[in-house]
Amino acid sequence: MTIRVYNTLTRRKEDFIPRVEGAVSIYVCGPTVYNHIHIGNARTFLSFDAIRRYLEWRGFDVTFVQNITDVDDKIIARAAEEGATAEEVAHTYSEAFLDAMRRLGVRRPDVQPRATETVPEMIEMVEQLIDRGHAYEVDGDVYFSVRSFPEYGKLSGRDIDDMRSGARVEVDERKHDPLDFALWKAAKPDEPHWPSPWGEGRPGWHLECSVMAEKVLGSAFDIHGGASDLIFPHHENEIAQSEAVTGQPFAKYWLHGGLLQVNAEKMSKSLGNFMLLREILDNYDSPVIRMLMLQTHYRSPLDFSLDRLDEAKAAYERVATLVRNIKWARGTTPAATGAMPSERDNLVEMTSAARTRFVAEMDDDFNTAGALGALFEVARSANSFMAAHPSGLSSADLISLAGVEEVLVELLGVLGVTLGDITTGGYPSEVVELAAHLAGYAGTDPDAAVEALLAARSVARTERNWPAADAVRDGLAELGFVIEDTPQGARVIYMPRG
Repeated sequence: MTIRVYNTLTRRKEDFIPRVEGAVSIYVCGPTVYNHIHIGNARTFLSFDAIRRYLEWRGFDVTFVQNITDVDDKIIARAAEEGATAEEVAHTYSEAFLDAMRRLGVRRPDVQPRATETVPEMIEMVEQLIDRGHAYEVDGDVYFSVRSFPEYGKLSGRDIDDMRSGARVEVDERKHDPLDFALWKAAKPDEPHWPSPWGEGRPGWHLECSVMAEKVLGSAFDIHGGASDLIFPHHENEIAQSEAVTGQPFAKYWLHGGLLQVNAEKMSKSLGNFMLLREILDNYDSPVIRMLMLQTHYRSPLDFSLDRLDEAKAAYERVATLVRNIKWARGTTPAATGAMPSERDNLVEMTSAARTRFVAEMDDDFNTAGALGALFEVARSANSFMAAHPSGLSSADLISLAGVEEVLVELLGVLGVTLGDITTGGYPSEVVELAAHLAGYAGTDPDAAVEALLAARSVARTERNWPAADAVRDGLAELGFVIEDTPQGARVIYMPRG
């Protein structure tokens, strides 16, 4: 099967054909480290992490590059606010970013260049642009001449003659054209600066990514990614300055992620709905956050809310609990008889179909929403299969369920959603209160609370105290538990509602 991707440059889906067979080169714009990243930033980094993981799973040798912009106007402004140096601010928030990505399960790039480590190469590119007539110097500043590059606007679809200076275009009367953008900025007091042919100064933001990408991946590579709000002017300017130097296409495919809203509104501090990733990670596990974000196609807008996070948590727990129940069942003595052969065959067919659909959905522009849908469907079928045979499962049944477990663990892992061993947090917290009431449990661990309830029920049954035993059974049932009496003793199967 051929992978197809939506290319912002051509505005259509295309067959994905890397420049080098079997290898994929990717550059994704990283953070400007002047603050803790918010969940909108996280959505972009998570999406491309999933894309990278899938391409590797499909057998490609992926080189994944993501920069850190550690010199920028925003960093300088933050340093002034905090009474620190720009270097100190950049270091603090670089470390915070790396820690947040680790907690979110986003893998480290193969190469992670920093702007401050690439300044000599940036100066070299500016010199080349001046020599080729694409840039000019004014009082120590150097600007790119937009009208010197006839294809300017090809990524964003904008007509250069219709563009006007505005909120996203720096107004400076010294420029030949209001649309011209800074490649090099003359030094100001108390700002980071480097020596250059035009005097002390620092690079412009757009220049940084072009140079860092080229330094690692060469003058042309496969995929350039980022959020959709970077299409103009950042990525448009990257193309202009890079292609003006090399004379060849900068990136073959341009992939852009949709923006994130909170409770159906644009996230902003003024609306009071600004959420930092680290705050969300303090309250929700990374697989839950990934589950929520990946249930929306990466190019589509994502509506983020705590309610939706809770829904994602319930969905994650249903799948994780199913896998735990299958593992437990496989460790017990098989029943002599179990499901009908036709039921087993149907489950096997659905498992195979889930794998096929997962690949088809991901091959279609990395549709993680459809891929997860395929896995949720087979999980529902497996849950129904187990619930339909409470008296026991045969060896053949367990083999079929092992296939479900394998598909769920492997394919969710492709998306970076690890199931792991659900212990505390897998059961609802309400079970602790139930155990305190019916079993005298004084702890706070949900797993231990369940064990205490089962032990209390066992004692009640031995003493023929049927009301007490039934109270445990009924109380657990209200929370989504089914008690299963086996030759190895009583255990519970937890099936969250919803």
